[in-house]
Amino acid sequence: MRLNEAVQQLKSHGYKTTAKRKDMLAFFAEADGYRTAKDLISYMEPTYAGISYDTVYRNLHLFREIGVLETTELNGEKHFRFSCSHQHHHHFICKDCGKTKALEICPMDEITQSLGGYEIEGHKFEIYGLCPVCQEE
Repeated sequence: MRLNEAVQQLKSHGYKTTAKRKDMLAFFAEADGYRTAKDLISYMEPTYAGISYDTVYRNLHLFREIGVLETTELNGEKHFRFSCSHQHHHHFICKDCGKTKALEICPMDEITQSLGGYEIEGHKFEIYGLCPVCQEE
């Protein structure tokens, strides 16, 4: 997803596109991978002194609810990133830097065959580890 798509999605769901929300979305547009609420607050603080965790979390959850952001949990903490806008796929996620690599395979193809008679309503498949850059550090 790109910044202008995210702003459009916000508008199409009837939400205001304030400068603060645009700056939050810009953070994710520039981010390469998953980021935490704390990362976002560090980014926002110079412009919006005293920005609260409540404001940040409220907007993060709004963005997730309308499909602008997707989430995962790393080390017991929620991480956020722009939603992918291409076809069905899964991710490798670096546990250090949060960067992702799309995986074009889906294990559900095999799993569906072994679950004959069951109705699958959804799934999420992620692989965690260290990217080549973080392995070198």
